[in-house]
Amino acid sequence: MKLKLLILASAISFTAAAQNKIQVTAHRGDWRNAPENSLRAFQYAAQMGVDIVELDLKKTKDGVVVIMHDGTIDRTTNGKGKPADYTFDEIRKFGLRNGIGRVTKNQIPTLKEVMLALKGTGVKVNLDKSYDYYHEALAVLKETGTVQQAIFKSEVPYADLKARYSNLIDSIIYMPVVNLDKPEAKQIIVDYLRNMKPYAFELNFTKDTSAVLRDNKFITQTGSKVWINSLWASLNAGHDDDTAVEDDNKRDSWDWIIAHGATIIQTDRPQLMLEYLRKKHLHK
Repeated sequence: MKLKLLILASAISFTAAAQNKIQVTAHRGDWRNAPENSLRAFQYAAQMGVDIVELDLKKTKDGVVVIMHDGTIDRTTNGKGKPADYTFDEIRKFGLRNGIGRVTKNQIPTLKEVMLALKGTGVKVNLDKSYDYYHEALAVLKETGTVQQAIFKSEVPYADLKARYSNLIDSIIYMPVVNLDKPEAKQIIVDYLRNMKPYAFELNFTKDTSAVLRDNKFITQTGSKVWINSLWASLNAGHDDDTAVEDDNKRDSWDWIIAHGATIIQTDRPQLMLEYLRKKHLHK
């Protein structure tokens, strides 16, 4: 056991030296202290010192890009139905629910509001569930002068991305999402690296046996980053936030993720993650 811990510590030390710092992404903002995907949640996360906030895009009936994770507003507000069922003025009448389900005065924010609130902070915005709205999102970013502050993402191979969005690939910061459980996962990564320089690769996996996890320097040596989620276990084969915090087992969770090359970690525990990385001198 001592030898195993020594090997893991050495791997973490080597990785840390190579990458210097690890970026922290707050999943749906600081949703433990404000409603998820609310403007307040993103502002709290930025004040906390995270590098990236993650949010989800939808469109209203009249074409306004708003922030909402689910296909409906049922779970997170006191309304019912899809965002596209309402005009922007109509959807703003609903209140976002907090973590215990109580309705608050927080409204569903627009992408424009979020980008303006975070403009100039240095915090990047990861645009999840955005693949159908790239043109609309880019228009908002250009209007607000925040194109370089947003990260677009999708789960499609490079050929599909180019076929659909060839006219804007060179205008955006982009991150592919790759399922390492798939046999073609490494080829998908290689295809992207041959054709563009992604900001990062988000690597998801239910099994931690992929060769890409054992050695992903072929990604980082190009300047692209490695994004690993410490969210629920199905994204990281059980090396998750709850193991780190509730079981107080960092070795099999956050340390494992660091040792396997992560240069960005998306977490549901941003404050605790920041404190842990700073103690290890792995965050600014």
